[in-house]
Amino acid sequence: MGLLDNVERGIERMVRGAFSSSSGRVEPLELAITLRRELDEKSMTLAQGRTLAPNVFTARLSDEDFARAQEWGAPLAEELCDVVIKHARSQSYTLQGPVRVSFTRDSSLKPGSLEVDSATEKSHSGGPRQAQPPAPRQSPTRMQPVLDIDGQRYSLNAASVVLGRSSEADILVDDTGVSRRHLEIRTEGGTVRAIDLGSTNGSYVNGQKVQGETILTDGSTIAMGRTRITFRLLPIRSGGR
Repeated sequence: MGLLDNVERGIERMVRGAFSSSSGRVEPLELAITLRRELDEKSMTLAQGRTLAPNVFTARLSDEDFARAQEWGAPLAEELCDVVIKHARSQSYTLQGPVRVSFTRDSSLKPGSLEVDSATEKSHSGGPRQAQPPAPRQSPTRMQPVLDIDGQRYSLNAASVVLGRSSEADILVDDTGVSRRHLEIRTEGGTVRAIDLGSTNGSYVNGQKVQGETILTDGSTIAMGRTRITFRLLPIRSGGR
């Protein structure tokens, strides 16, 4: 991939006071490199040679590293968004929504340790990036429904999400056994349902064919054509102390 580009060197100049260059601390350049690696590892080749890559990233940091990132705030997140956008363009990756980079505290991590979680979120609004500065320590309050498909995680942030082979679907499933508009995931009043949209080959939840609609619970498996999908409920942290 070559030496670090000018954007990453710009991060180093901007925030050299926020992160120490000594060992045992996460540095901005490490964040940039980790984000680029996450893009490459989680990218997925679709039809017509398109390669879909994640556009939403959460960097998990130790208490000490998170405190330094929190002091710097939005400028660091904005520069990291630029790193993601530039790398996606250089690799001809497709992003289905604005790039968002945020930080969270993970007390289980040691100083200098870094973990990045990524997801693909489709959006029809907003600009190319949405940087979020580090937020205070948070505690779980509610659950976020997500779909895990072939190693890629999709957050279900809308009340209705359609899966199918059509490029107009909210989540594109590149599988010839999947109909253009195959399955709808609908969230209402805290309940998540899988609704078959009259697909040719049918939809299955936990091995049972969906007749109309089926309620999804954490760990439910969905089968569409040759594609296997896992439905998960993950805790969302909010508030502070």
